[in-house]
Amino acid sequence: MLEHLADFQTQLTAVMEGVIRTAVGEVSDLLQNKRSDFELEDRLHSLTDILVKSSVFQITELVQDRVARLQSEIGRVKQETETLRLRLRSREKESCGGLGAPVCPEITGGDPGGAEAAVQKVCERVLPAFATPVLFSGPQEFRVAKLFLGSCFGAICGAVLYFGLLHKISIHEEHRIPVFCTLIGLCSLGCALSSYVRCSFLLIVPSTLGSRGRSYLMVFLLAGLFHGPISNIHHNVQDIALSLGCNMELQMNHSRVMWRVLMEPFKKVVQDIAGQKDKFEQEAQAVRRRFQEVREQVLGEYGYSALPREPTLRGHSTQDMFAAKTMLRCDSVVEEGISRCRLWFHGKWEECMRTIAVPLLNHLLCLPMTFSFLCDIMRVMTPWCRERIPVEGNFGQTYDKLNASIESLGDGFSTTVVFRKTEQQTLLGTAFSQAQIREELRQTFLEKKLVMEQLVDFIQLLLSCTFVFILLSAYGYTRNYLRDVRFDNVYVTTYFRQIDARRRQLGKRHLLPLKKAEKPDFIFPWSPCAHSCELRILVLGLLQVIPLCLFIGTLLAVDWLLYRIFTIIRSHSYTQYSFTSSHHIEITIGGQSMMATLLRKTIGAFNISSSMDMRTSNTHCLPQPRALSQSAYLWSTLPLLLMVLLCWVQIYSNRLRRVIAAFFFPKREKQRVLFLYNEQLRRRMSYVQTQRQRLIRQARAGQAAGRVSAVLSSLCGRLGCQRRGCCVCGEPQREGGVVCPLQSCGAVYCLQCWRDLGQFCFACTALSQHMSGESNSDAETRYAE
Repeated sequence: MLEHLADFQTQLTAVMEGVIRTAVGEVSDLLQNKRSDFELEDRLHSLTDILVKSSVFQITELVQDRVARLQSEIGRVKQETETLRLRLRSREKESCGGLGAPVCPEITGGDPGGAEAAVQKVCERVLPAFATPVLFSGPQEFRVAKLFLGSCFGAICGAVLYFGLLHKISIHEEHRIPVFCTLIGLCSLGCALSSYVRCSFLLIVPSTLGSRGRSYLMVFLLAGLFHGPISNIHHNVQDIALSLGCNMELQMNHSRVMWRVLMEPFKKVVQDIAGQKDKFEQEAQAVRRRFQEVREQVLGEYGYSALPREPTLRGHSTQDMFAAKTMLRCDSVVEEGISRCRLWFHGKWEECMRTIAVPLLNHLLCLPMTFSFLCDIMRVMTPWCRERIPVEGNFGQTYDKLNASIESLGDGFSTTVVFRKTEQQTLLGTAFSQAQIREELRQTFLEKKLVMEQLVDFIQLLLSCTFVFILLSAYGYTRNYLRDVRFDNVYVTTYFRQIDARRRQLGKRHLLPLKKAEKPDFIFPWSPCAHSCELRILVLGLLQVIPLCLFIGTLLAVDWLLYRIFTIIRSHSYTQYSFTSSHHIEITIGGQSMMATLLRKTIGAFNISSSMDMRTSNTHCLPQPRALSQSAYLWSTLPLLLMVLLCWVQIYSNRLRRVIAAFFFPKREKQRVLFLYNEQLRRRMSYVQTQRQRLIRQARAGQAAGRVSAVLSSLCGRLGCQRRGCCVCGEPQREGGVVCPLQSCGAVYCLQCWRDLGQFCFACTALSQHMSGESNSDAETRYAE
């Protein structure tokens, strides 16, 4: 207290010294200019009046400022004392209560009202009758019911988190159920035990209705665009490409049919001639089989193979070789007869020996059976066989000619049909293949489809990440609400009004109604009008949505134009093809000779007749453009309309965040409201000084543009469109405003601000010499965007 009084005395002395110094300076200036007595007297009177008002006003402000600071210090000490007393009485956390802790009126002795009362009214209308007493009961009441309700609320939040965060992410099916159950269990446990977690989860709703919700809708809109107009454009373009490929294939098929019609007669003739080959081969095979017996007799080596061959016979004619083989066969026949005769004698001797078992007698009786030398009598047939060989003199030559004829009988009738296909070369030097074109088109569109599927998966991942950002935003608001008393503390709540009404009843300094210059710093939660900071958020949101609107409009227009163009192409690209061909050939060959028969079998193949009448069209090759469905238009425009709506809804959803946080943390809300009221009360005490410093800064900043402003002001005044605003609150003033009496100043004030400033203009540069240029550097409450 003594320090404040000493400081007040020092500042008061400084103010008086400044006033005296200013007065001495003005008097010296008047004496040096040597003006007339009448003018000097008038100037001294006005100077005295201004100095007296200024000194009195400054002294009054100093007194008020010191009193306000002392009251603020006393209030702070009382508040700290009360807080310590409450902490000693109750060892609960700062965030007291279960699902909804009761407001503790012992902090200031008043009824909190406000957020909890509003929430309670809504719950009474929406929820069942048994739920409201549980939610708004004391910390020690309905503990089991609160635990159960918290668990149910956590389970619902866990399910929402799963379907919003992990449902679209690729997870193995066997892992989905464990992840789902784990997430629900953790959320249920957190919501059952912590109001911090419950508040964070419930704040997801207003966060979704704000900028984070617009981000989620933007990603959702991108997914709708990929499944809607972008996919439809890709389908139509792909259909056109396939239509071009089909038309090309149709032309190639027509060319193939024309070539087949042209070459079919020649091909049939060649095939008929080639078909006669089997008949000629069968006849030749029959002759060969019959002649094979003669060949085996002439060329065979049986009958003399066991005898030594004479090498001198090799290389001779067929006649000599056949005669030599015949003589060898005679010797072989005689030797074979002698051998069989000896075998007969030997067999009879053994049979006789077995029949007569008496020794010695059997040898005597069987002795004739050992006369095998009698078989050599057959050798007398050898000279007779050689002298009488039955071989004609020209048999060898006749056999050679006949054998050559038989060997070459089927060689003259062999036919082979060879088709050679030549691929047409394009201008680029590559083969022009129908299958290759089809495969390239299919591969290209498969690659594009794969890219689109990857983009869709990426968009799904962005949706999940956006939901994470929404959750982090809700968590961040709860944390800042509990840690920073200035965070989002700009609302004139019901409790704020109750404090002000109680102070008004006690005859103390109060704040309501607010001054015009103070209204931009506060938001009235129940007012439908948007605040300036809220309008800034609205404008920024609309500026973000407008380019997206233009992009979507352009995309839908391109899709519609492509559909119309492809429809016109389909209606004007129908073509019908007609192919007609006929020919008749008849060749008659008479006679029964071998040549006539041969000619009938060959040339007679040209006796063919054919006709063709083919009609085709390119109906199956025409493009089938697909128009965008109404549901696709809805999914492409509805999120955009919701984004525009959320730009306006964000104003009220941001107000709802404070209501939710105040419902879960009523003690913290009471501390925040008390801090805001005391802070604004301190500012109100120094209101005049703050506005004076601001006006002086504006006056100094406006000296550089003074001439231009004067010219523009004069011009606007002559045109009748001059509408200047109040220097303090900025409200436009057309009539009823107060203008500074000094012609060199010209500052304009509204009536309320003029009265608040004590009917004195602080924008005059003449008084800026003794005004302090220091600004109030106290931290201010801020609006949470």
